[in-house]
Amino acid sequence: MFADRAKIYIRSGKGGDGHVSFRRELYVPCGGPDGGDGGRGGNIIFEVDEGLNTLSDFRHIHKYTAQDGEPGGKRRCHGKDGGDLIIKVPEGTVLKDFESGKVIADMSGDNRREVILKGGRGGQGNMNFATPTMQAPKYAQPGQPSQELWVQMELKVIADVGLVGFPNVGKSTLLSRVSNARPKIANYHFTTLNPHLGVVDIDGGKGFVMADIPGLIEGASEGVGLGHDFLRHIERTRVLVHVVDSASTEGRDPIADIKAINKELEAYNPELIKRPQIIAANKIDAIYEDGESPIDKLKAEFEPQGIKVYPISAVSGQGVKELLYAVYELLKTVNLSPLIFEKEFDLKSLSGILLPYSVEVTEDGVYVVEGPRIEKMLGYTNLESEKGFTFFQKFLKDNGILEELENAGIQEGDTVRMYGLEFDYYK
Repeated sequence: MFADRAKIYIRSGKGGDGHVSFRRELYVPCGGPDGGDGGRGGNIIFEVDEGLNTLSDFRHIHKYTAQDGEPGGKRRCHGKDGGDLIIKVPEGTVLKDFESGKVIADMSGDNRREVILKGGRGGQGNMNFATPTMQAPKYAQPGQPSQELWVQMELKVIADVGLVGFPNVGKSTLLSRVSNARPKIANYHFTTLNPHLGVVDIDGGKGFVMADIPGLIEGASEGVGLGHDFLRHIERTRVLVHVVDSASTEGRDPIADIKAINKELEAYNPELIKRPQIIAANKIDAIYEDGESPIDKLKAEFEPQGIKVYPISAVSGQGVKELLYAVYELLKTVNLSPLIFEKEFDLKSLSGILLPYSVEVTEDGVYVVEGPRIEKMLGYTNLESEKGFTFFQKFLKDNGILEELENAGIQEGDTVRMYGLEFDYYK
């Protein structure tokens, strides 16, 4: 079954904890600390797989977790690194943060492989904290926590040309005639429920990829029918071909249909309406001349706007070759490099770099510094060690916390409180 959306939970591996141990052997004086470091947690990596074309693999498995790093051991043994988890997706998959809807990564073009979540760094064993004044440290650094995220995956087909139009106007028939695609064709609305891709070969040209976008209806941009499910697949196309029923076999006005479709495209994404367009006036074999020709009406309405009209019959093939050459020439005027969605979500926020914090002064003159950034830092910093406290001071300085305390009026000797820890402030 074709699937173009999925929601999954991903989590990188936690870093292994550092180990506390001492070397105690006969005839080995001053053995000292020998606790090893913890291993690095595994990364979550997304990779493009050319053999995939849907997100159906994610319909039943929603949780993806990389391995945690193993803790360090005695005798300076380093913990084993956690294995990376590689998640394979079809080309054209856009990864978004589920809560904010911001783009994390677009797996298209040259972006074939990307690390989305990094595993936690392993903690240092007590062998790293030995100093001339602290020769038997009885503490080690815990491993960094893992990163986790709910991801919305959206597959947007990659095609040069998109066929758009109301249901039952002949888009699937046209695609099946000009390419190797074999979409389901029947004489009822919404025969096509999934987009189909076909490669169109041009004599003397290198050809192009054409997509049959399932029929749109009025209100599609607001989610009417299966509007959003269809419209997202048009976003990457470079040229739009409006397929209309010029014979009005179902009593529809082709001019009104084109205007209605353009209105829906503009409402969904104003950039879509700026793309080059061609009108394929289909079903000319069913036109019965009675008064002004519907083809002439279409040309009079749209060709002054720069939109060419090509009368065709997808069933008999009449006029199809002329349409394809016109599309090919139009493609030469546009940039055919894949349309890549820019990154909007900053993954640094997951590592605590961009997490907020606050500085407040209590009535008794104590400066309280709290927030997710502080809490996360304290979780993997050992303040009892000289190195750990040096790291703590550098963290406060680099993040502007010391400067903010000074702006709040702190003086030497004043008390600073952070999640149950208190210390006196000195420059």
